[in-house]
Amino acid sequence: MKTAYLVGAGPGDPDLITLKGQAALAKADCVLYDNLANPELLKLAPSSAERVYVGKKRSDHALSQEEICALLVSNARQGKCVVRLKGGDPFIFGRGGEEAEALAAAGIPFEVVPGVTTPLGVAAYCGVPLTHREHTSAVTFVTGHNVEAIDWSKIGHSETLVLFMGLTHVRRIAAELIDKGKDPATPALAVRWATRPDQQTVTGALADIANLTEAAGMKPPVTFVIGEVVRLREQLNWFEHLPLFGQRIVVTRAREQASELSARLRALGAEAVEFPVIAMEPPADTGPFDAALDRLDCYDWLIFTSVNGVRFFLERLDRSRYDLRRVKAQLCAIGPGTRRALEALHLKVDLMPAEYVAESLVEAFAPFDLTGKRILLPRAAVARDVVPRELTSRGARVDVVEAYRTVVPADGAARAAEIFAHRVDCVTFTSSSTVKNFLALAGREALRGARIASIGPVTSETVRMHGFEVSVEAAEHTMEGLVAALSAARR
Repeated sequence: MKTAYLVGAGPGDPDLITLKGQAALAKADCVLYDNLANPELLKLAPSSAERVYVGKKRSDHALSQEEICALLVSNARQGKCVVRLKGGDPFIFGRGGEEAEALAAAGIPFEVVPGVTTPLGVAAYCGVPLTHREHTSAVTFVTGHNVEAIDWSKIGHSETLVLFMGLTHVRRIAAELIDKGKDPATPALAVRWATRPDQQTVTGALADIANLTEAAGMKPPVTFVIGEVVRLREQLNWFEHLPLFGQRIVVTRAREQASELSARLRALGAEAVEFPVIAMEPPADTGPFDAALDRLDCYDWLIFTSVNGVRFFLERLDRSRYDLRRVKAQLCAIGPGTRRALEALHLKVDLMPAEYVAESLVEAFAPFDLTGKRILLPRAAVARDVVPRELTSRGARVDVVEAYRTVVPADGAARAAEIFAHRVDCVTFTSSSTVKNFLALAGREALRGARIASIGPVTSETVRMHGFEVSVEAAEHTMEGLVAALSAARR
């Protein structure tokens, strides 16, 4: 029988899960997850793992608590490694204690993996320290789910009060606290989806906080902080001042490559929504590529115009009877991303253009006599002919081989419908193929009202050819350049 894990998912930001929580997910056979657990965390589990939603909202329970406990036990008894992924911390108003009791009663070994509980997330991401030498040395956590069950005369004396699940009853709770002696002018904060890019915050006095949350249209989950420490938010609120805070940005890169751009956007406060409109596959006919590998030691130059070219070159080389010792050529990389991919193989890059486009790559070869030189260019099946045409005109013998081909993901249309049913602030495009495939999958209407961010002039031209304006274009045609351009545009 394998161990069951009760894992705290943290308050919302997927990067706040612990290393031990990640390790538990990585070996899971089955994940039972809450409404408050960020869906991004499900990607940490193996693709073969079963994912079962057991979330509970106020009037919508996928399963009762008894059914969740029974599901935990039954899966563990089947020999599965079961992860119960819970928002915040399992033992802080998460009913993790009941689930641990059920596992213990069934004789099932289990571990509890703590998570960053919501009040700590609120404190950090709203700029409200729960304790402070000049304001408070005590903090009380309380649930507002059952107003009658709480002795508000005792709770009201807490210097800092954190209220979970209190939105529905906040008016009564505020009245109870004031009636029991709490100053009506005590600073109060309400926050929905703390630590996430859609974090919504209102502040005011205890006497007014119910009206303020109602006027803001706030809905659960909302956490309240009541106390003098709320005054510090004005100077400590770093998260909501990030350059891309609150922006919902669509990343159209291939699934294998989207995470880099998504992580950069999230670090600047954006909600990065991955919508891969392109997928990579090996060539239908590998014969020409294999023939080029057979004569690999005859080439003078090897040119890579993308990270994908490096990846598929290496994969095909690994399938052959050769290895990297066969490479005798000088190496050219179109940009820093491609250069890093080669350097990760402990290969030195001899040439990289000043600008990361085909025209600049051709210019970079100006100092070299290419007469009779043999050049291998492994690239996508459909690509611009600028490089082979111009280098051939200078006397080089250029072998262009299909290293991979791009296809439209099979689940793209369904994913588009899911994403664009909600607000989108910006769509990023990193190649002409992403523009064309996006329109094929999502349609023109999906771009209505959204800004378009392009990685460079070639991609921008494709956007304009389809009748759209480019709002942001990267000065440096890299992921870093695209993120920098988006940040600058928001300042």
